[in-house]
Amino acid sequence: MKIICIGRNYVNHIEELENERPDEPVIFLKPDTAILPKKTPFVIPEFSNDIHHEIEILVKINKVGKYIDTKFANKYYDEIGLGIDMTARDVQNKLKEKGLPWEKAKAFDGSAIIGDFIPKNNFISMENITFELTNNGHTVQKGNTSNMLWKINEIISYVSKYFTLKKGDIIFTGTPEGVASVSPNDILEGFIENKKVLRLHIK
Repeated sequence: MKIICIGRNYVNHIEELENERPDEPVIFLKPDTAILPKKTPFVIPEFSNDIHHEIEILVKINKVGKYIDTKFANKYYDEIGLGIDMTARDVQNKLKEKGLPWEKAKAFDGSAIIGDFIPKNNFISMENITFELTNNGHTVQKGNTSNMLWKINEIISYVSKYFTLKKGDIIFTGTPEGVASVSPNDILEGFIENKKVLRLHIK
């Protein structure tokens, strides 16, 4: 399986990092080795002094697809979830300054935190889902899929032009504003519509 991530999909997050608003979705990949095993703490890597949390709605692909039309994209997933795209911000900034790829900052081992998945039929609309991340009980990020620049079905369609989607692939759909550094002993918890689907201990 592969992990496909969408960057710069919420305007307020683009502004907080002083990035340019893109004309089309920004895509990067994480390998399967980026997935942190369940119930395993996240250990801050030695190569970074500024690891940021980025909470995101996830989509799990349920069948093979290529050149998927937006109007049919809803048939290619049955579940959504919540995940954290751990980002070595200091490393990323250095790479961006040189115009280099982000993989060392975004795709390192353990950088993809994946919570529980929920059937999409539990929700009235994929375009009005609230999600939240707390750090030690305090809300640090809160978003709603209505604020996405590109909605879930549009993302699936766009991504499928470049990559064949396969069963089990996971798409990280972008993060809202509020990204910030994590520290040892932090406890991160993620919620979809007030249902806790993710818990992570930082070491």
